[in-house]
Amino acid sequence: MARLFDLDLLRTLVVIAETGSLSAAAPRLNRSQSAVSEQVRKLEDMCGVTLLDRGKTGARLTPAGERLVDHAHELLALSDAALRDMQNAQLAGNLHLAITDYFRPSALPGLLRRMRDQFPKLHLHVSIRKSAAIDDAAAEEFDIGLSMAILGTATVPPAKTIQHTHLRQEPLVWVADKSFSIPDGGVIPLVVLPDTCSLQRFIVKSLKSHGTSYKIAHSASGIGGLHMAIEAGLGVTCLNASAIPPNAMSLNSLPELPPMPNVAFRLVAPRIGEPAHIADVRNMLVDYLS
Repeated sequence: MARLFDLDLLRTLVVIAETGSLSAAAPRLNRSQSAVSEQVRKLEDMCGVTLLDRGKTGARLTPAGERLVDHAHELLALSDAALRDMQNAQLAGNLHLAITDYFRPSALPGLLRRMRDQFPKLHLHVSIRKSAAIDDAAAEEFDIGLSMAILGTATVPPAKTIQHTHLRQEPLVWVADKSFSIPDGGVIPLVVLPDTCSLQRFIVKSLKSHGTSYKIAHSASGIGGLHMAIEAGLGVTCLNASAIPPNAMSLNSLPELPPMPNVAFRLVAPRIGEPAHIADVRNMLVDYLS
């Protein structure tokens, strides 16, 4: 008798891969951590290989686990598409998505692929924007906006305050390449985005309040350029945890650098009369990103 994959087990592996640990995956799956662990064990027994390397800092896919997750994305997307088709809910239309540059740069391609797989008839238009532009209540050029806010600060004027769905929080971390060292004289070379970026302005304001000497060593146009400047050892910057490049080190313990708050990622609340296909994608994003 042929052995068939259980979609629930595959979904568990995908969520673990997305969240980085069994403990983080458990609430998204509405299961206990022990139940999640048991599902992984069943899946590994069926495949006859180890799918996860578990450690104190979380769980990481093995090469076999990475291959299975690729298959799982396709199988789960086909399952969702088949269900929508049977329910006459095959979504079609245009969707304009605006995303802040700071949102999980390495995970963005996977998110867009999931949207493409789950909604194959949807024409997706993605633009990378500043959070302030996304949060502008007068902006009507997009259907769903994903922005970042620095917690504990007033980044949007009261007249433009709008409602959001909060998804997740992350710490802000001072970082530099592992090869970096503070130059003689103690002046911190900063690698930042242009001063139209609210995080860049907050970084400069925090350094001034802390009494730290600094200079702008490099101004990048986007997160990709910022990462290259960091990896080249050009200076220090402050990034949300999921936007930190892999070879960077934390400088939060340096007394020259001020403590920083958390940031929150959030979706701009839906507009009145939002079409069904946009609401369905919004619900998927809330589930995926929370």
